[in-house]
Amino acid sequence: MSKANLSQDSGSASDPEIELDPVFKNQINNLYRLTVYWRWSVIGLLWLTVGAYSLWELRYPISLAQECFTWATVKYGLAFQPLPAFGLCLCVGMMTGTLCWQSRNLIWGLPKKERQQLIAKVCQIRKQGSSHPLWKWVVR
Repeated sequence: MSKANLSQDSGSASDPEIELDPVFKNQINNLYRLTVYWRWSVIGLLWLTVGAYSLWELRYPISLAQECFTWATVKYGLAFQPLPAFGLCLCVGMMTGTLCWQSRNLIWGLPKKERQQLIAKVCQIRKQGSSHPLWKWVVR
């Protein structure tokens, strides 16, 4: 998994000693990586459950569209089966949103607000110690 540019705002006045600590920086990267894995795991689970059900329920409109594709086939296939259409849109929307979020982080780096949230979360995990559920994945 590739890393986002977490050191984009180095030199900020609010946390100069944190920027210099490579261990803390590594822990922030670990938490970010864990967040990325968690998002993709949720999307995979969503596709395996809701997406599979939606595609199964839409098998007849899909077979019609394979024979003679028109936008009317797609429109009426989705319009007359709203629950599977919603499930399919949910899966595609979550995947698209996560792809955009991760691409933005890889191209331009983390926004300052998200970076500060990661720093605060790592501080909270370190403060709570080994009783925190994320301790062994973030602090190591």
